[in-house]
Amino acid sequence: MKIIGKGSFGKVYLAKHILENQIYAIKVVNKQMILKHNEKNHIMSERNVLLHNLRHPFLVGLHYSFQSKDKLYFVLDYANGGEMFYHLTREKVFDENRARFYAAEITSALGYLHSEGIVYRDLKPENILLDSSGHLMLTDFGLCKEGLYDSLDTTTTFCGTPEYLAPEVLRKEPYDRCVDWWCLGAVLYEMLFGLPPFFSRDRAEMYDNILNQPLRLRSNASPEARHILEGLLSKEKYTRLGFIGGAEEVKSHEFFKPIHWPSLEAKKIRPPYNPMVKDQLDVQNIDPIFIEEQITSSVWRQSRDLDSFEDSFQGFSYAPGRNNVQQARSIAAGR
Repeated sequence: MKIIGKGSFGKVYLAKHILENQIYAIKVVNKQMILKHNEKNHIMSERNVLLHNLRHPFLVGLHYSFQSKDKLYFVLDYANGGEMFYHLTREKVFDENRARFYAAEITSALGYLHSEGIVYRDLKPENILLDSSGHLMLTDFGLCKEGLYDSLDTTTTFCGTPEYLAPEVLRKEPYDRCVDWWCLGAVLYEMLFGLPPFFSRDRAEMYDNILNQPLRLRSNASPEARHILEGLLSKEKYTRLGFIGGAEEVKSHEFFKPIHWPSLEAKKIRPPYNPMVKDQLDVQNIDPIFIEEQITSSVWRQSRDLDSFEDSFQGFSYAPGRNNVQQARSIAAGR
């Protein structure tokens, strides 16, 4: 068992299910921290979204969830090809064919989430994993918003990662699923050029860049790449690529002409990069800063005097069984 990731409220561990002989990633979250920061709704929404994800090839899905008195446990798909962030840090940029392949799999995943009324809101290289074959899987659904099925459904919560925030979020306007297409543009830009499009170490300056500065594109990108970036990174959502036709509009862009979408979604297209993992326990593509951290017994040990937390997360626990269909329908209906 090893630490393979870390977040604001917990850590992610590599673990093996003894009876199934299956490797999983287990996300362990501290209940007290969740309640202290008023994040309970986000955690429960993440659990719901993860159940939906089992039906799509490019989304990390939930296999089990359970809880102790003081912790929540998500048992998730394990992808040991590493974070896109890890690979980008080492390689600086990706060639256009590789970036197109990744952007296509992201587009497929976002299109599926949107069809389920879910806006992702936190697309960034740290939340994009590679599996052992080199296909992508989106992870970390704590900022997802459910119940937004079309452009008339909006929300106003200010959330996301600063480098990837859409202008309408910064302007504190009601926003919809178009924020995800902005984020796709930002991630594609970063894959091609090495940094997010309006990056500055000064956050106030970066926000001003996002809101007011023109998009700067380097001459080494193809005309198709430049055009899709201009479309996805339109500061006004009404002119942004994907506003009218959603994922199908994005998929039909000339940049994606080489992509045969049914083959892509069936994983019949060979990924342009192979992580070259030896087996399920190979962690060579996981950032050593996580792997080298020592695991403490507190991961499984329960704290005392936490009875007040036990009723705070009713409905969190999940195990596959005969009530899955009914449970999934209840989730979709918001019950």
